[in-house]
Amino acid sequence: MKKTVHARQDKIYDITIFIILSIIFLIVAYPLYFIVISSVSNPEAVASGQVFLYPIGLTLKGYGEVFKNNEVMTGFLNSLFYTFCGVLLNLTVTLPTAFALSRDKFNGKKLVTIFYMITMFVSGGMIPTYLVVKNLHLLDSMFALILPGALGVYNMIVARTFFKMNISEELYDAAAIDGCGDGKFFFRIALPLSKAIIAIMVLYYGVGHWNSYFSALLYIKSEAKFPLQLVLRSILVQNESHLKQAMTTAAQIKAMEEKRQLMELMKYSLIIISSIPVLVMYPFVQKHFVKGVMIGSIKG
Repeated sequence: MKKTVHARQDKIYDITIFIILSIIFLIVAYPLYFIVISSVSNPEAVASGQVFLYPIGLTLKGYGEVFKNNEVMTGFLNSLFYTFCGVLLNLTVTLPTAFALSRDKFNGKKLVTIFYMITMFVSGGMIPTYLVVKNLHLLDSMFALILPGALGVYNMIVARTFFKMNISEELYDAAAIDGCGDGKFFFRIALPLSKAIIAIMVLYYGVGHWNSYFSALLYIKSEAKFPLQLVLRSILVQNESHLKQAMTTAAQIKAMEEKRQLMELMKYSLIIISSIPVLVMYPFVQKHFVKGVMIGSIKG
């Protein structure tokens, strides 16, 4: 009898959790789904609120208008360059730093860690950072989007904790007895055992570089060096400026309304286009995501 009561309580608990999680899933997933179906629907149907569960008046007009602009492909290639080079530099700086700070035999690691923590909580701000970039003659240079963020302190701490919990001192001592130095131990033993945290670092840094927008707005002036996010912003700004032009005749007003609806459609298309690389990358690191984040976050 007692077992039956517990089983019934478990079922009520499971059903309650299922309902709550389902509601949360719908709250998170539906806006994303709405963007997808709106990007391939008739602009008038989207503007009038008819699009709700499925596309209406299927069209790829929004994507067509976006790709008419040659700057989109230039921005896409620039963003790939920023992301690839940025992540490569991030890994080159973050992983050795995190590994060194994870070793008990590294003298002064507490002092160095405190130094990093101070920079994490006390930022110089936008103007000092801009002056640093300017004095380094990096303005309007592609390196302005790569070098300043070479090391993320939060990511370094996550990687340091991962190394500390997975690469033991005993393993290092055993390798040292066989004549293995610090560099050889890091590259030949520690890195091959740390694929999970490397995948997480690639995801964290990669998403950050791909979505980088404000830094490019501050430091980059040449349109040929614009990342994709800035190109997409330029397209929307240009369309909005066209809409603000004075309209007097009925034909002009109708054309303005069609243009406004098309601009709304382009917004949805631009969101999908800018999200595709991240969506493509995520499945490849998903299997390492839970392990890397959970182990790296403990005692972070």
